[in-house]
Amino acid sequence: MNFKNKTVFITGGTRGIGLAIGKRLAREGANIVIAAKTVEPNPKLEGTIYTAAVEIEQAGGQALAVQCDIRFEDEVENAVNQAVEKFGGIDILINNASAISLTPTLQTSMKRYDLMHQINGRGTFLTSQKCLPYLLKSDNPHILNLSPPLNFEPKWFGPHVAYSISKYNMSLFVLGMAEEFKGKVGVNALWPRTTIATAAVQNLLGGNDMVNMSRKPEILADAAYYILSRSAKDCSGNFFVDDELLASEGIHDLDKYAVTPGGPLMPDFFV
Repeated sequence: MNFKNKTVFITGGTRGIGLAIGKRLAREGANIVIAAKTVEPNPKLEGTIYTAAVEIEQAGGQALAVQCDIRFEDEVENAVNQAVEKFGGIDILINNASAISLTPTLQTSMKRYDLMHQINGRGTFLTSQKCLPYLLKSDNPHILNLSPPLNFEPKWFGPHVAYSISKYNMSLFVLGMAEEFKGKVGVNALWPRTTIATAAVQNLLGGNDMVNMSRKPEILADAAYYILSRSAKDCSGNFFVDDELLASEGIHDLDKYAVTPGGPLMPDFFV
């Protein structure tokens, strides 16, 4: 499929995986809507919606930067309306925004619990709901959630049950919406086999050591490109893992994606 003049709405796309997907599709001529919170530079978090927009345009696409906190319905509605006003519609939604806290039950504050569930679960549902009227008018509409395969082994819940449930909510929306909009909108999930070199890994999970055992966000960007290139009528309800998806496209040498080519890799959660 040709992405030229297609409009892609990305939540949390100022950095990391969301930005990488935006730049990959911009190279194909897509219009990219960066709907995220960061408008002021932060020494711990690289990028703002405005720097992301510059990178999108340098990659070859048109960009729209909209400050948007997906916890709030009015802000999501405003972002969607701005996207439609500027580009005429929405063809693809990437539910990328996410919050993480790998804390056990007694150490998880309700403020942090609410943040994860409001962004990961509720925010994904809300953004999908507001984009769907426009997606249904597109000739090859897709929703892609950055969420894991539904793996209910207890080991993925015990150490950080609040976070795990919030991410599985995103995956359950794939299961449900793929069925609800079967033949109309392709709804899929994408998840990495290994940790990805993002600010979350750097600042919250393992610092430089884990970053060096991670792959770059570009592996997910390429995987997303291949998913979104497929027919929405035939490709829906899948829980893709990046390396398996790329292998299905004949891509087996993944060394170029490694932060440390040839070095050990850290498996991600839920796989």
